[in-house]
Amino acid sequence: MKPTLPALLTAALASSLLAVAPASATAAEEGIGQPGEHNAITDVPGVHVGQVQSDTAPFLTGTTVIYTPEMSVASVDQRGGAPATKETDLLSPLNSNPGVNAIQLGGSSMYGLSATNGIIRWLEDRGEGVPLGSAGVAPIVPAADIYDLNRGGDPKARTSAEWGYLAAEATTDGPVRQGSVGGGTGARGGGLRSGVGTASTYLGDGIWVGAMVIVNPAGSPVDPLDCSLYGVRYGVGGEFDGYQVPSAEECHSEDSAAAQQMSEESLNTTIAVVVTNAPLEKAAAQRMSGNAHDGMARAIYPIHTLSDGDTVFAVSTGEGEPLQINDPADSRQLNGIFNAGSTTLSRAIAKAVLSAESHDGRLSYCDTYPSACADMPQLEEWRTAGEAPDVTRPEFERARRALEQTPVPAPGARNAALETGASDRGDSAAALPVAGDAGGGAPGGPAGSLDPAALTAGSLAAVGVTLLLGAFVALRRRRPGVVALS
Repeated sequence: MKPTLPALLTAALASSLLAVAPASATAAEEGIGQPGEHNAITDVPGVHVGQVQSDTAPFLTGTTVIYTPEMSVASVDQRGGAPATKETDLLSPLNSNPGVNAIQLGGSSMYGLSATNGIIRWLEDRGEGVPLGSAGVAPIVPAADIYDLNRGGDPKARTSAEWGYLAAEATTDGPVRQGSVGGGTGARGGGLRSGVGTASTYLGDGIWVGAMVIVNPAGSPVDPLDCSLYGVRYGVGGEFDGYQVPSAEECHSEDSAAAQQMSEESLNTTIAVVVTNAPLEKAAAQRMSGNAHDGMARAIYPIHTLSDGDTVFAVSTGEGEPLQINDPADSRQLNGIFNAGSTTLSRAIAKAVLSAESHDGRLSYCDTYPSACADMPQLEEWRTAGEAPDVTRPEFERARRALEQTPVPAPGARNAALETGASDRGDSAAALPVAGDAGGGAPGGPAGSLDPAALTAGSLAAVGVTLLLGAFVALRRRRPGVVALS
């Protein structure tokens, strides 16, 4: 009997994992080649995920944040023809940036890139980022967004800095919700409703690989020959137990024909993050991101079209001597990590499609091919694991207040205040409260807002003091034998 494709794939995966784990560990250690506790990117030590969204009209979009409390080495490989990205140049091995604090995978296309401003502010408030001395820190938050405009929500209803702030607040290292949530709320794959997926693999010797993806391609994750999902064949650890190839009747239905149509009439994009806790140099991280595109190509066809913005970030949270791509002694282990990242991404893509749910006439895979999913009780767990808060008006307003900045002082106002000692008394513009302070708010206004009357009076007082000081200096200069004030 000829070996089946799944058997061959399992053997290939096992051989790549053996390249990572030492022989002594392979014989004794359990769980090698299997998913972690959550079968999610958060199984990789040092990785947290936060997601927020809204599918309440006029919104159908969201934001997903992958956060690493310790700044982590990262790089990126972008292959689609229409990307919406931010800060990707920083991740080149040729540039000096040391790493990232977080990565955003979001909706709302180029407009949604503004959500990173909220993530950056959240990080800044925690003192996380590249140290800038007395200027504070510079949080590094690259981003890629999918095109989900006009996919059921109003194209003007987009994510913003407030959404990013709320998603950053929601980050945890626990279970991760999948399906039509976070940055995947408005996603579709081909003609199917799609969303967020994640998976993990243990490589032995303490090394993990994880992936998180938002599936929104012009192509399709469905094999037109039998309507099966391309990515399911890469499953490990029984994660796709119960999955069946759809019935012939379902596969030849009108809904199936619509689901397999390409979506080149509008912009698309599949975006992902692959992570390992093996220590990688920046060039190795870039190679890992490039290899992970193979995982996209195995689970979606066609991929990397001119209508897509397909982008993969790779992150290393590991400490210690980094593995290097030009060191022959590291090649075997790196190949195992890269191959596992690619396969884990293929699995995450399949999980995203299976977890998605129908919305406003856009059918999911499981509603288009119900026979395929009928015996998969794990789908409900994937759809409900972890937290993914909805962005409500009260939460949005709370985030807006948190993002308020102290107004920039007028030129010279700070120096005048310092000269008169006003900064010590707290009665000048130099001592105005920052957003969220208990004092200084206008009656009936948000915490931290300024009373315009008080601001005007303070400014006039500062001007008066400055004029008096100038007159005093001029008078002193007229008297012989008296040293003028500087």
